[in-house]
Amino acid sequence: MRLYLPLEGTGPLRTRLYEALRAALMDGRLAPGEALPPSRGLAAELGLGRQTVVDAYERLIAEGFFEARRGSGTFVSASLAGLDHAADATPAAIGPGRHWPPLPAWGGGERRRFNFAGGVTDRRLLPWPPWRAAVQRALRDQAHDRAPYADPQGHGPLRGGIADYLGYSRGLSCRPADILVTQGAQQGLDLLARVRVAPGDVVALEEPGYPPARAVFAARGARLVEVPVDERGVRVDRVPPDARLLYLTPSHQFPLGMPLSLERRLALLEFARQRDLLIVEDDYDGEFRFQGRALDALKSLDRHGQVAYLGTFSKVWNADLRLGYLVMPAGLRGALLQARALSDGASTGLTQIALAHFIHDGHFARHLRRMQRLYEQRRQRLLAALARHQDLWTVLPQVAGIHLALTFNRAVPDVRGRLAAASISAEPIEAFYQNTPARTGLLLGFGALDDEDIDAAVAVLARACGEPARE
Repeated sequence: MRLYLPLEGTGPLRTRLYEALRAALMDGRLAPGEALPPSRGLAAELGLGRQTVVDAYERLIAEGFFEARRGSGTFVSASLAGLDHAADATPAAIGPGRHWPPLPAWGGGERRRFNFAGGVTDRRLLPWPPWRAAVQRALRDQAHDRAPYADPQGHGPLRGGIADYLGYSRGLSCRPADILVTQGAQQGLDLLARVRVAPGDVVALEEPGYPPARAVFAARGARLVEVPVDERGVRVDRVPPDARLLYLTPSHQFPLGMPLSLERRLALLEFARQRDLLIVEDDYDGEFRFQGRALDALKSLDRHGQVAYLGTFSKVWNADLRLGYLVMPAGLRGALLQARALSDGASTGLTQIALAHFIHDGHFARHLRRMQRLYEQRRQRLLAALARHQDLWTVLPQVAGIHLALTFNRAVPDVRGRLAAASISAEPIEAFYQNTPARTGLLLGFGALDDEDIDAAVAVLARACGEPARE
């Protein structure tokens, strides 16, 4: 038998071989009654252990796809003669892939007059002249670099700059060797899911929470469990005892805004130590703190390697760079580096080198301080404007980040339709719940909202949400 059997992907080899053989059956490349090669011969052809092939054959025999004939070998079951093959399927019969849930629908859409979109910053405020100078230096550096490929772990000087930055801004002591530079925080999540989560594993997430993270773990075939949050953050007492991984946003809960209390941080770390739970800390905008010093990262309290820390440059610099980073737990370091090397090799070398120059020359720290002051002014102006309509909504307490959340004081039907009609970009907080939400309201980002538009935007928002529903 000459048959192409792709074995790429993750998971046990016996499972990948089983899936490749089953796919060959389904699309007609293996015909009913056809003889399969002996397990020893197929193992030699594919470079596998014989037991791997035996396990795949036995599973397909048990499911009725193959049949074993004593003294003759293994054959494709004759009962598959009536099977519809993939090549015969009509387009109407093709649905979404079994392993890939639909992408979250929130966060995007057409441009509108007033932009309350969460997680978005204003690129007009970026210090473009020093960034252009950093890119020029990076181009000169690359002209003299004879290495054929970038380091899969990330540019060494950039990892050093990130380690220094985390030390003074987030209270997190780490070494450059602990850091993996990624194509945005989303790739960091994907890598963690690959090395830690198998199909059927329990993954716990905050409720409400961040839809793209949920999509990553659902794509791995994980069993997802929502853990409620209250005014002190995630309910540690509701984390499933059999969870393999917990994803959370402890510095600025997404989307409601509260930080995880110190008491719960300590309780969660002890729970993780006892249960061998991996905590994934997504610190997506914790640098921006408006009451006192920025809350230290949860990982700064971790003494047993239970926390993987995710950071991003999307909120503090420019989302188009597609650069994030992961502070790796020691126990997962080797697996993460291997997974990264096998996925896309490395992040783009030019942007890494340029960002390293930008950080080491002090431009990044100056930009961060400037944006901290600007966002504080913008936040205060937004809070003052919202306070003029306290009959309509209640603003939830928040001390960090570039968005806030509010809940409606009375029912507001067809929120999305009202926002669209008023040319407002904002997201109902119901979009971040998997179960029936306990409250309805809005997430209001102020990263890209012009200061001079804030009062007018809130006035339009109040009219849109305060008007009675049209018959």
